[in-house]
Amino acid sequence: MRKKKFQNSRNRALGLFGGLAVLLLIVLVAAAMLGAESLPLFDLNEQQHSILFDIRLPRIFLGACVGASLAVAGAGLQSLLRNPLAEPYLLGVSNGAALGTMLAFVFFEQFELSRPTLAFAGAGLATIAVYRMAKSGAGMNVERLVLSGVIVTTFLSSVIVMLTTLLDAAKLRSFTFWLLGDLSQATRMGVYLSFAAAIAGTAVMMSQARALNLMMVGERDAFDFGVEVGRVRILVFGAASLVVGAAVAASGSVGYVGLIVPHLVRLSVGSDNRLVVPFSAIAGAIFVVFADTIARTAIAPRELPVGAVTALIGAPMFIYLLRRN
Repeated sequence: MRKKKFQNSRNRALGLFGGLAVLLLIVLVAAAMLGAESLPLFDLNEQQHSILFDIRLPRIFLGACVGASLAVAGAGLQSLLRNPLAEPYLLGVSNGAALGTMLAFVFFEQFELSRPTLAFAGAGLATIAVYRMAKSGAGMNVERLVLSGVIVTTFLSSVIVMLTTLLDAAKLRSFTFWLLGDLSQATRMGVYLSFAAAIAGTAVMMSQARALNLMMVGERDAFDFGVEVGRVRILVFGAASLVVGAAVAASGSVGYVGLIVPHLVRLSVGSDNRLVVPFSAIAGAIFVVFADTIARTAIAPRELPVGAVTALIGAPMFIYLLRRN
């Protein structure tokens, strides 16, 4: 009976994984064809070929990497902190990465790798600051964590606003649009870095999936079962900072992905992080590519910030999940 139940769960998970993979492929193809200028599936002329391979595909692949990165970071942080509200955007991690990118944008614009490097550093420092503020002798609760995230986010936002006074009008407009979530400036280097960070971050989270399952019960219980709590904490925080830093450096602050996607995945496959992490990566990629397609086509030829679209979709979904639970 137990064996049959395990096989049914495994088959259900494999079926859902296959369905998500097919849906991702459909979304990628649709996103490639749709835009200010619709493209045929075959027989592209020279101009259409250039639009597809030089502009649209790098943007689509970057969106998939960003979505996977943010969703994996959210899944890992929620399990590590045992808090359903733990998410890069709400915890100030995205703003830390944005501040690092802003410093690179203002002071080190000539160095291409300065943006992801400083974004990673900013995300890591913001993560440590929020964790230190939220931790107390009595443990960590939802209110303390959210309040710490709000404080750090507000402080970092103020610093970013102050730094914008150093920008001229053209740079200010470009940076403001980027800060709201913008995939239009996708480059091959940005895609490669985001892809590498997404793969590395997902691999680290997957390697710690069993430990995260135990830590969801409590750090003390996990320690009794042989989990090296400090090591797991460093690895998960480091992986989350890496993927969020790379994502924000390439696309700006795209909210609600790390909050909504892991919740939906857990409703579908349960709380086992061996399933939640890879499923979140695929679902996050689908969500951001879908949102960016809407951003590119809703008021074409003008564009909406992809962060605004994810918020418009994510906020009502989050309210529904709150009411449902």
